[in-house]
Amino acid sequence: MSMPFYVSPEQLMKDRADFARKGIARGRSVAVVQYADGVLFVSENPSQALHKVSEIYDRIAFAAVGRYNEFENLRIAGVRLADLRGYSYDRRDVTGRGLANAYAQTLGTIFSSGGEKPYEVEIFVAEVGDSIEDDQIYRLTYDGQVADEHDFAAMGGDADSVASYLQEHFTPGLDLNGALRLAVTALGHTETDQRSIPAKDLEVAVLDRTRVLPRKFRRLRAEALEGMLA
Repeated sequence: MSMPFYVSPEQLMKDRADFARKGIARGRSVAVVQYADGVLFVSENPSQALHKVSEIYDRIAFAAVGRYNEFENLRIAGVRLADLRGYSYDRRDVTGRGLANAYAQTLGTIFSSGGEKPYEVEIFVAEVGDSIEDDQIYRLTYDGQVADEHDFAAMGGDADSVASYLQEHFTPGLDLNGALRLAVTALGHTETDQRSIPAKDLEVAVLDRTRVLPRKFRRLRAEALEGMLA
């Protein structure tokens, strides 16, 4: 009878983390920027059918990078959880913090399980408040860790270069056009080059606190983006 190979728990977790990080880095980055009237999501995504940014509930949005089928499963689960909680209790009981905690438990359980591979995803959960101080942005990594982000954040692809550019050029209280131009420039920035991303290759959405409707999420189409980026 042959003896199974022994792998220490530390090495196993390191291998699973390296596997997930490599998968996430192969995708394109997503940037999130707070502006005066809400929260802006920008991603380089030429596909018109497969969305990286989506609505979860009235004031809550979801953005993700990595394997599409995996983060789409997470998005659907989040929508169902939000609908159930809002229907069972009150719509005000559906919060970004609650959804982020639920996602953290799911991702952490999958990552630590030896029976399946870790999810190759990172996600943002954002909730727009009545004022900019009330906005909430949570970043969740493949292993279930949660970070509370402020002003701006980036994930996926060359996220370090994008985040570095945002840190250097972000100023509080930007209007939507200024925040959009900043995010698009950051997504095209690398350590050695600055490329221009056409409007048709962008996926852009906002949580707009000025909307009178309960649902604050709206997408910005390529026609509108061309004028805003001009």
